[in-house]
Amino acid sequence: MKSLFKTSKIFSRVLFEANRKMSIVNNPIEISIKSKLEENLRPSYLKIINESYMHNVPKNAETHFKVIVVSDEFKDLPLIKRHRRVNELLKTELQGGVHALSIIAKTPDQWKDETIEPSPNCRGGFGK
Repeated sequence: MKSLFKTSKIFSRVLFEANRKMSIVNNPIEISIKSKLEENLRPSYLKIINESYMHNVPKNAETHFKVIVVSDEFKDLPLIKRHRRVNELLKTELQGGVHALSIIAKTPDQWKDETIEPSPNCRGGFGK
């Protein structure tokens, strides 16, 4: 029984690692966005939503994102400068495959119990 439990733990760990590595392979842009925002803005809250599925793009595409980032780094910055900061950090992704980036950038004081409005349905592309 002890051997079975040990084998099960090892198997679970192998599956976890395989799944983690696959997510890096399957979501490289999302991983890059997360990494850059965490490293540079040290957010107290960060959510990255891949909204590509809402658009006329291939399955598993990484073209449309919404980022919600709450950071003290935004204190005393107007909204336009917050957006510019995020856009500058994600310049490579925006010059690459990212077609649309929706940004919600707030300070912790502004974020308290915030609800996010859903993004509108796609109204463009070839699927009109």
